Amino acid sequence: MSNKPPINPNKVVVFSGAGISAESGLNTFRDANGLWENYPVELVATSKGWQQDPGLVLDFYNKLRQQSNHAQPNQAHYAIADLEKTFDVVVITQNIDDLHERAGSSVVIHLHGELNKARSSLDNDLIYNIEEKPIHLGQKCELNSQLRPHVVWFGETPLHMEKARKHFLDAAYVLVVGTSLVVEPAAGLLKKARYKAQKIIVTLDIDKIPYGYKLLRGRASSLVPAVCEQWRRG
Repeated sequence: MSNKPPINPNKVVVFSGAGISAESGLNTFRDANGLWENYPVELVATSKGWQQDPGLVLDFYNKLRQQSNHAQPNQAHYAIADLEKTFDVVVITQNIDDLHERAGSSVVIHLHGELNKARSSLDNDLIYNIEEKPIHLGQKCELNSQLRPHVVWFGETPLHMEKARKHFLDAAYVLVVGTSLVVEPAAGLLKKARYKAQKIIVTLDIDKIPYGYKLLRGRASSLVPAVCEQWRRG
């Protein structure tokens, strides 16, 4: 007897990656051989980099935050948000920007953190909304530890994985957008989708298509609105 929950025929899970943000002008670390905005990833996206030069890391994310907040959602973001008129929609994203929220999506789970938040270097549960403000060296939490970006760096554990897994288990529709599915363990969540669910991947860059998924190779801003409209029409 299966212990899986019944499929919710009105539920859509959207799993998004860097490709959807790239179409709004935000670069990804995979764009140029391990460089992210011209910085080596190990300097700005690892705990070791943070320990070696926290000032450099803070400057990097302050600039990235500014860039992100000037970017605008694209047609894919808006189409996903618009699905809420018809379905219960949960967005599970690997992205640290807030473009899904600004497009109007009301339930967004960030697996890799959020640029517009800071957290304590000592206690991961001490999280602060900073919006567009920078984090400065010497800016501390109530535990007297330096504030750091609320971002999951390489080697750190993604956030909300169990919650995300449960959402995949009862979704009737799964839309994967703008990800190459090489970042684990997040990419492994796709295996939790049900056999009977409609499962579509929209991306430009992918080597292996997960079992049971249909690939639409192309730009998210072009293809996602059409997929969403098709699902809304039934």
